Amino acid sequence: MQNSFVTDAINLKSYNLSESDKIIVMYSKEKGLIKGVAKGVKKPKSKLGARMDLLVANTLMLHKGRNLDTICQAEVVNSFYKTRQDMDKICYSMYVTEVVHNFGIEEDPCSQTIYNLLYKTLNTISGAESKVEILIAVIKFQLKMMIESGFSIELDSCLCCHETLEEETMFFVPNLGGIVCENCAKHVHYNKKQIPHKLRDFFKQMAINDFDEKGEYETKATEKVCIVTFEALKEYIILKSPKKFKSTNILQEVNI
Repeated sequence: MQNSFVTDAINLKSYNLSESDKIIVMYSKEKGLIKGVAKGVKKPKSKLGARMDLLVANTLMLHKGRNLDTICQAEVVNSFYKTRQDMDKICYSMYVTEVVHNFGIEEDPCSQTIYNLLYKTLNTISGAESKVEILIAVIKFQLKMMIESGFSIELDSCLCCHETLEEETMFFVPNLGGIVCENCAKHVHYNKKQIPHKLRDFFKQMAINDFDEKGEYETKATEKVCIVTFEALKEYIILKSPKKFKSTNILQEVNI
């Protein structure tokens, strides 16, 4: 079928199109953000059925259309089923997919890297045995996704005076995209949060480590440290996002 293509994709969002059809927004390994019509998916005997649920990774065959492609076949690669048994896992997974939806683009040149990052994050969240493990997976995702999106966070030098910061007092300033020294912080009027150098080092380790790696700071991380880190990164990502977030209000409740 010349007008068809096959790709691995993860379902991010869905919209009703008619009484029986839905539009599924997905992030694909080969093409970045894509949309496809799942015809008859709301019918009880649909062949697509649960494969079109959110937070499912599929291998798909799509038929190219003039305006929208049509999903012809779907084979589940991973349903991340353990996520569906835990509200924390659901909330953080929805946040992660929303970040990809907000920053992802069609025909994304980084599609394979971002797809693999999203897949690893969702898989790690699904298999996590504690909230700390969930948060560490999401923190790694936040930092790595910002790098891929061109919004790397400066964690070595003061963004104002450019001096290298080691063990002195420093502040994280989301509006500036990184850290500033104590002296420069006096002149910064944006929202800023004082962070000890060990927390900064935790940020740096999470940006470098893969999902199956556990460094010194990671093994010692508490839930409180992880929530502080996650919230700081979330604020930065919201500032850089080209679209508004909907999942962040739910996460605010989860972290209280």
